[in-house]
Amino acid sequence: MVVHHTRRETSRPNTPSSSSRRRFLGRAGGAAIAAGLVTLPSLIGEATTAEASEGELAKGGARASRAYEIRHQAALFQKNLPAVAHPVNGDDELYTNRVSCYSKGLPHNALGEVDRNAYAALTNALASGNPMLFENVPCAGAAKQANPQAALAFDLEGTDSHNLTMNAPPAFNSPEQAGEMVELYWQALTRDIPFAEYGTNLLTNDAAAELSKLSDFRGSKTSRRVTTELLFRGHSAGDLTGPYISQFLWKDVPQGAMTLVQRMRTAVPELDFMTTFESWKAVQNGAETWKNQYDPQTRYIRSGRDLAEYLHQDFTYQAFLNACLILMGMNAPRDPANPYTNAKAQSGFCTFGAPHILDAVAKVANSALKAAWYQKWSVHRRLRPEEFGGRVHNHWNGSASYAIHKDVLRSAALEATFRKYNSYLLPQAYPEGCPTHPAYPAGHAAVAGACTTILKAFFNESHVISDPVSASADGLSLLPYKGERLTVGGELDKLAANISIGRGAAGVHWRSDSIEGLKLGEAVALGVLLDMKDCFNECFGGFSLTKFDGTTATV
Repeated sequence: MVVHHTRRETSRPNTPSSSSRRRFLGRAGGAAIAAGLVTLPSLIGEATTAEASEGELAKGGARASRAYEIRHQAALFQKNLPAVAHPVNGDDELYTNRVSCYSKGLPHNALGEVDRNAYAALTNALASGNPMLFENVPCAGAAKQANPQAALAFDLEGTDSHNLTMNAPPAFNSPEQAGEMVELYWQALTRDIPFAEYGTNLLTNDAAAELSKLSDFRGSKTSRRVTTELLFRGHSAGDLTGPYISQFLWKDVPQGAMTLVQRMRTAVPELDFMTTFESWKAVQNGAETWKNQYDPQTRYIRSGRDLAEYLHQDFTYQAFLNACLILMGMNAPRDPANPYTNAKAQSGFCTFGAPHILDAVAKVANSALKAAWYQKWSVHRRLRPEEFGGRVHNHWNGSASYAIHKDVLRSAALEATFRKYNSYLLPQAYPEGCPTHPAYPAGHAAVAGACTTILKAFFNESHVISDPVSASADGLSLLPYKGERLTVGGELDKLAANISIGRGAAGVHWRSDSIEGLKLGEAVALGVLLDMKDCFNECFGGFSLTKFDGTTATV
């Protein structure tokens, strides 16, 4: 299946008077000076010391008109897109005590249920858009809510964040959410098992066996079974091929005259947090608690704990910047549609070259976050897994009664968790638990989806990666990998899954937060590419790439 993204041409709009723009800029500059501000000389629409010819002025006017036309057509295309619906799972209305909703950092009662007036203050601020109301949302402790006003921000490139939609997340009492929670308990229990030992370890075999039997588990399967080879993986073909970790998280990263070796500082094993109700409740009320402890030896990522800690410390598009630099360092071929692929007298640089690709990877990351933040704060406000763990704990010890599906309550994973920690809470890899924003979708996943889409648009996805590696069980070395061929597209999809599902290894996100977040980020990037493609002088037929669902998108 091929999905085409095209924009219709519109008639040339009227061009505003350049003299009126100069008058406006002059007034703006005068106001700035009157206010005591220091301004740089304007380079827009101002006369130079040399007298311009009428021909030069005419050329400049034509250029300005064409630039305006491109911007106007892009804006009209986005304006004329049909408005999308935003389906919800109905939990917000169904549970008046808000036990199904995110509420971390707000005041809570003795059971860890949110104060309803505080929750109403948050939703009222989001509905009104009044910046002052956000400062009136009650805080129970030192933790602040993470940027809810970003849900209302605009972007000037690509599709508006409010006009991108997602599937509704699983409902609080659904077998699908139960399946995701059982997976999270198993991810917590197996954090310190090296990926290289999944096939032989008793816990990972128990995890695969139980996930295979659940009523509605939507992780990767073969013949309706979860195997240790498929455990905690994504759904794309690349996710299912080769080592669990992408080559782009292991290989050295060339950074100009330097080389970054991807051995990282990781946390010590067997140190988990929020395993007592008192510590759990303190964190829900915004308390600052403990600090992590770190392994003195740097290691390559080799376990769920390592991956979780990488994602605890990374900056927004770090993994994808590194992937881009690795691809360039290995001289990976560009996409066949690149206009300079067969050029004899010129090469790409500002357009279709390294600076262009690096900028595009960074550009879409923040746009993806804005799209995710709208869904998080204004549409879903899905509770975090750590919050759901509190509901499971209180339900099991008789402090409360909640509509929790039996697949969680009867699971071997929950029983094993209780035996280890004497509680039914979900053990967290981070001292502070999850960030202070709702779960659905995962911000890491949205960024991963967007940045990966850009890289697949610019590089040849079918190119086979030479000299693949795999981390040793102790993470101290990289060993040659001798399995199936690994392609650029497959390892980029795997990287996206590592960055998104890896947050589940920390206990802070659901599987569907990750899978659906990747799709949202992909849609963000496709919208940016659509606006971008009309800005080139080169003969260019458009971007083409393989989406996460295996279909082809042509922009």
